[in-house]
Amino acid sequence: MKIVAFTGMPLSGKSEAVKLAEDQSIPVIRMGDFVWEETKHQGFELNDKNVGTIANSMREKYGMDIWAKRTTEKIKKIKKTNLLVIDGVRNKEEIDFFKKELGNDFVVIAITASDDMRRQRAFSRKRVDDGATKHSFEERDKRELHWGLSGVIASADIIISNEKDMKSFQQHVQKILQQL
Repeated sequence: MKIVAFTGMPLSGKSEAVKLAEDQSIPVIRMGDFVWEETKHQGFELNDKNVGTIANSMREKYGMDIWAKRTTEKIKKIKKTNLLVIDGVRNKEEIDFFKKELGNDFVVIAITASDDMRRQRAFSRKRVDDGATKHSFEERDKRELHWGLSGVIASADIIISNEKDMKSFQQHVQKILQQL
């Protein structure tokens, strides 16, 4: 089974790439779902601050690869498939854990977009953890960069720019998924 991990800064286009995989009936595991579940489990409201605090505190308490470990547990429960997608790898420790557990069948695809493009998407999408202000957007970026996201993006096996129109981006992602 080939396992593709999409990574990138918030609002770079990971969710759109994941949706394309889902539309092709490729199983998807969203790492952020584990953070959301833990946030609710600990009795906190789902918002950017709480989700970020829980993600960070769990990494501090259990290691930077805590979310990769939970993801791998779920992967092992999924029936065999040719291709599986992981959404949301954030740091080198997660990549190292996945490579150790999943071997050469693990591929990292980074989605990139400019800060201006991502800000526009944040204010139009309005997802609970996107941040409602410029300050909260910047704080989320700082938090994710602190976890090591820039290193993951820089070391990705494949990089896809999402600066053009949606159709071009979708075609590029679909082509890569088909090749894998």
